[in-house]
Amino acid sequence: MTRAVWKKSDDPKVKELAERIEGKARKKAVEGKIKCAEAFALAKEEGVSIMNIGQALNLLNIKISSCQLGCF
Repeated sequence: MTRAVWKKSDDPKVKELAERIEGKARKKAVEGKIKCAEAFALAKEEGVSIMNIGQALNLLNIKISSCQLGCF
């Protein structure tokens, strides 16, 4: 099974979001991974979509793990 390679977003709004959440995300991350539930909570806290949080985490090289849907 091959892993998907996600293109990093070049959207300025996503880059700004990544800068804004970097500290919080790095505190929650363990070995460069953040749990999916924590990503959802972060999206709610920041008032942005989970898609945008995923893109921002991707820019920060933080992977999502323990996905409720089994995607990651």
